[in-house]
Amino acid sequence: MELTPPRGTQDLLPDRADAMLGLYDEAHRIARLFGYRYVETPTFETTELFSRTSGETSDVVTKEMYTFADKKGRSVTLRPESTAGVVRAYLSHAQSLPNPFKAYYIANEFRHGRPQAGRMREFRQFGIEVIGTGAPGADVEVIVLGDRFARARGLRDIALHLNSIGDEVCRPGYRERLVAYLESFTDQLDADCRTRLRINPLRVFDCKVDGDKDFVRAAPAITEHLCDACAQHFAAVREGLDAAEVAYVLDPRLVRGLDYYTRTTFEWKSGVLAANKAGTVNAGGRYDGLAEALGGPSTPGVGFALGLDRVLLAMEGEGLPVPPARTPRCFVVSIGADASRAGPGLVQELRSAGVAAAGVFEERPLKAQLKMADRAGAEFAAILGEREIAEGAVTLRRLVDGVQKTVPGSDAARWLMRLEDWTDGTNDA
Repeated sequence: MELTPPRGTQDLLPDRADAMLGLYDEAHRIARLFGYRYVETPTFETTELFSRTSGETSDVVTKEMYTFADKKGRSVTLRPESTAGVVRAYLSHAQSLPNPFKAYYIANEFRHGRPQAGRMREFRQFGIEVIGTGAPGADVEVIVLGDRFARARGLRDIALHLNSIGDEVCRPGYRERLVAYLESFTDQLDADCRTRLRINPLRVFDCKVDGDKDFVRAAPAITEHLCDACAQHFAAVREGLDAAEVAYVLDPRLVRGLDYYTRTTFEWKSGVLAANKAGTVNAGGRYDGLAEALGGPSTPGVGFALGLDRVLLAMEGEGLPVPPARTPRCFVVSIGADASRAGPGLVQELRSAGVAAAGVFEERPLKAQLKMADRAGAEFAAILGEREIAEGAVTLRRLVDGVQKTVPGSDAARWLMRLEDWTDGTNDA
């Protein structure tokens, strides 16, 4: 049997799993700080949910979805993104939920692409959604939250790109102007972009092949063709970000890859990840038409999806410390028959006092147990031998430098919880 994980997936083992868990904790913390409630939606949904909301020309629908038939022949898809599922769940339970509904999630997503660093087939996202208000203040809050999360991780080589792509009032007229401009360059567009030009011409801007060509970059910008309402909304968003001292780059070519976006769109791009073409670590925007695409009433919304795997890669790329390993504080080492019987009791006492502790399950030599303590990543070893058993004591050894103290067994937890007691480096062995 093949023991490696499927292509495009990865095993998260210590210490990298601990680093990811640290990002999860920070996501939970900041979301709750801003008043968001945690939600979970199914790992798979009906395929129609994504085909109707993401857009038939999007890469997600045309190339990347994991779609299969269940045992009754119904088409289901592993979720490639979570916003559509959260909005579906909101519409199903709207009468019992607050308005606006402020939700967040931490979820695994699935897209079938060519695997590379920062672009896996299974990946992890932290997402924020505000459903039920079209106020620009909601856009501002979502962006401020995302920016604070990135800056709190220490990321510096990162920039927020901001745009407005209008709405159903001003976008049709802009679309006509854009198509008229691009039609003269049809022979220079690849097959995908020619299809996009017919169905959703704005998506030519984010084409991986043609998006950076000079004639595309010279195309009319939608920000020059916004209706009054969209222009006022975008101005209010910028004013809110300026007041919050969130720096941004106006990017008139930023359109995002899913069809349900309207008005505000944004991305945080990492310079250290740009070489892998996975430079976007967080992206989102306003999706005021998504609920109607699902058959619900007009319900505005705004949110983002932050790639936790990419954030971790960006931190490493900038040489920043990642969240620390979550190792036991203490490993109980028991030498001799009497100590082996007493060892499990000490482990339980330490845990009851709030000290993360581990120990052996069978008798092993001292050297072997100390090696186990080291591999477990324990900071201290609590050694029980014949002398300690006779004296009712425990010898605590700091494994990084061998400094140790023999203390009454009843005081072991206190010594392990108070770092200041070890600052003198005394070794009383």
